[in-house]
Amino acid sequence: MTEVRLPRTMDGSETIEARVVSGGWAVSKMRIYIISGGVGASGEQIARTALAQFQDVDVPVIVTPLVHGIEDLQTVLEEAAEVGGMIIHTLVDADLRNELTAAARARGVIEIDVLGPVLEDLSKLLGRQPVGTPGLYRKLRKDYFRRVEAIEFAVGHDDGRNTGELDAADIVLIGVSRAGKTPLSMYLAMRGYKTANVPLVNGIEPPAELYEIDRRRVVGLTLETERLVAYRRQRQPHLGASASTIYSDPREILSDLEFARRVFRRGRFGVVDVTSKPIEESANEVVALIARRAG
Repeated sequence: MTEVRLPRTMDGSETIEARVVSGGWAVSKMRIYIISGGVGASGEQIARTALAQFQDVDVPVIVTPLVHGIEDLQTVLEEAAEVGGMIIHTLVDADLRNELTAAARARGVIEIDVLGPVLEDLSKLLGRQPVGTPGLYRKLRKDYFRRVEAIEFAVGHDDGRNTGELDAADIVLIGVSRAGKTPLSMYLAMRGYKTANVPLVNGIEPPAELYEIDRRRVVGLTLETERLVAYRRQRQPHLGASASTIYSDPREILSDLEFARRVFRRGRFGVVDVTSKPIEESANEVVALIARRAG
């Protein structure tokens, strides 16, 4: 089980909690508490890496992020003392680290300072003091984390999945089967754009959400009939015989493309022709089109 706790707000309102429960075996009341001035990802990863070495156990890991003072930790310290828990902290503020260490030891709580010894040794070797700013690594790597988030979004919103969340996408690609929606979505995601894609199937009404979001972010993909015929014939071995005949029939493909064009016109969506274009060129055209339409 992972539990994330945010410190109490300035007005004294109750702690907000979010829980994700996984299967496994509970180990009495023992818990691991992660304390961080940032989001707590590093500390949690260390705890989970260590726990993986112990089979058939499920020790609750409780993350308390965004800690700015010892007053944020009173509840955690009391709980850890009560249940015999362990505290793992990744605090970059030396004074706060020392306060937490003293408070934990006074209560007989095991505490592990992950960053302190590393920062102290680096300080000696480099001849300078650390800035002590929480979350700095994540801020410096914000482009990387944005790409990771975009890729996760693209995977979760591929091929019409989770259409109720289309409004969270930077780009929504639509088009018939084999128009290249998925590879283009993934490529755009690697560039940091949260990209969803929705297939258009002849005779089936597209999801209503497609017409409810900002149409400037929706891009229809089209291509020449002959090229689409070739792509679908390459796909035929993976389909049943009867389905393949219809799937790659030029007349059916013409009908599919016309259906897609009607959807594009109805939604007043921008369109990019991807015929014989490398994925980089198609991606550039999609991004440029959205930028132009956004004005």
